[in-house]
Amino acid sequence: MIATAPPDTGRLDHRWTTALEELLACGRGAGADLVEVFLERTDHLGVLAEQDTITSVTPAFGMGAGIRVFRGHRDGFVSTNDLSPTGLRRALEQALGMLGLEPSLHGTSGFDGLPALRDFAATKSDWLQRCPELQEATARLLEGTDQLQRQGSHLQARRGSYARDWQEVLVAASDGTFGRDIRLHQSVGLNVLAADGEHRAGVGRRYGTSDQPDDLRRWDATSSAAEVCGSAGTMLYADYVEAGQMPAVLANRFGGVIFHEACGHLLETTQVERGTTPFAERVGESIAHEAVTAIDEGLTGGAFGSLSMDDEGMEAQRTVLIQNGILQRFISDRAGELRTGHSRTGSGRRQSHTFAAASRMRNTYIDAGPHTPEQLIASVDKGLYCKSMGGGSVGPTGQFNFAVEEAYLIENGQLTKPVKGATLIGEAKEVMPRISMCANDLELAAGFCGSVSGSIFVTVGQPHIKVDSITVGGR
Repeated sequence: MIATAPPDTGRLDHRWTTALEELLACGRGAGADLVEVFLERTDHLGVLAEQDTITSVTPAFGMGAGIRVFRGHRDGFVSTNDLSPTGLRRALEQALGMLGLEPSLHGTSGFDGLPALRDFAATKSDWLQRCPELQEATARLLEGTDQLQRQGSHLQARRGSYARDWQEVLVAASDGTFGRDIRLHQSVGLNVLAADGEHRAGVGRRYGTSDQPDDLRRWDATSSAAEVCGSAGTMLYADYVEAGQMPAVLANRFGGVIFHEACGHLLETTQVERGTTPFAERVGESIAHEAVTAIDEGLTGGAFGSLSMDDEGMEAQRTVLIQNGILQRFISDRAGELRTGHSRTGSGRRQSHTFAAASRMRNTYIDAGPHTPEQLIASVDKGLYCKSMGGGSVGPTGQFNFAVEEAYLIENGQLTKPVKGATLIGEAKEVMPRISMCANDLELAAGFCGSVSGSIFVTVGQPHIKVDSITVGGR
């Protein structure tokens, strides 16, 4: 069956061609419409600093394969970290078995072999070696927590974290897909807890990029600490906000998390398959205010969600989801295209080889508009300015509940006193038509997204936006 042993080099490259061709031909010969193999090799480093001490160092290494077979609209998926001929054969047989198929020595595969490898990793082979080693990474992280101490006041706790994730992938499928890539993500987080008597304030920020080995060396620890400590100092003595229905202006960068969570997920074909999105039959119709244009793409240099190819081997592209309020497209992967008819957008993504790919966001944001942030604020008589968003929860059809980490009252078109305890509550299909103004200061922010195919690197973003009316929870 699978006679050719995979190369014993630790690298994922063209030397896997023969072994993969035999595997794909076997699956097709058993009656599968399409067979896909995802191979990966990973190298992770995590460092945690608390106060002025490194308290945790977590290196991790991995290698494995995920095999997926399709027949009709059904699929079977099995993962393994046994990359021997026997291990790969067993995984393929199990995946075929999920669809009632068995390998056959007499089956005709209709598979003509793989094309030449599209090697996006060719210029990235030295990225891991160029990253900071442990000693340098810990020194930079401790510099960050030291700057927190120097610039903050009433700090009860200081924390810093660093993560470096390197991944090499090789994707082959019986439709002629054959691609290789290397991905690199690095991020730094700073968190503080400030306390003075009964007053408390907790603030955190994360800074991250992709494909930039020297990113940690260029990180401005002083500026990042100033941002975190400034926010904590402001919110420490802030009054609690009064609950009510009011207009709100949401700041750029991580303010885009609400669009990502409340609306972006509803535009993934996984939601169309499940029947949980209210937008399933709305392509070509208005689902947002005409001021709103929303993009999902994998092309922005250095952004956390950018990639040369997705985890199904398709090159990255720019997808306009909403244009001037009109729904244009859905975010789609291979299975989404098969089951819903929405064409693939280079959005098949997975956390690792242990997950089957699914339609997932990349860099997802509301696009810039014609106004200045000051014009948005000036248009509000009484409302809320949300400078920094915190955590929240989202329901299956777009209901959301998000804490505001740093907020200010807007009175007579001016920012006045800071307030805390604010929560934004709403539903995507109701709030999207109320985003009536977008500013000209689009910025992106690194984040992580968890869904059916695991936790992946994404970017959220937006310019300053004005929501004409939203429910604000408070006291």
